[in-house]
Amino acid sequence: MNRDRIEGSWNLWGGKAEEQWSKLIGDESGLNAARQRQLAGSIQLRRGNSKEEAERQIRDFLYRNRDWNLSRRWFRQ
Repeated sequence: MNRDRIEGSWNLWGGKAEEQWSKLIGDESGLNAARQRQLAGSIQLRRGNSKEEAERQIRDFLYRNRDWNLSRRWFRQ
């Protein structure tokens, strides 16, 4: 297991903790940032990309899909 995958696992875990904290205090922008951190961590974990590469991929996706809302969920928890 390379360092990027370990970092991805840490970012995924940290993003989940950050998401719970943001839900607790009612911080919508923090919630979106936590979900983006989780997504970057998931990309790192699955593909072994660096943090910068994962963030670049997310940024490019969001730029190409400007109408897409990160906080909108297609499923219920």
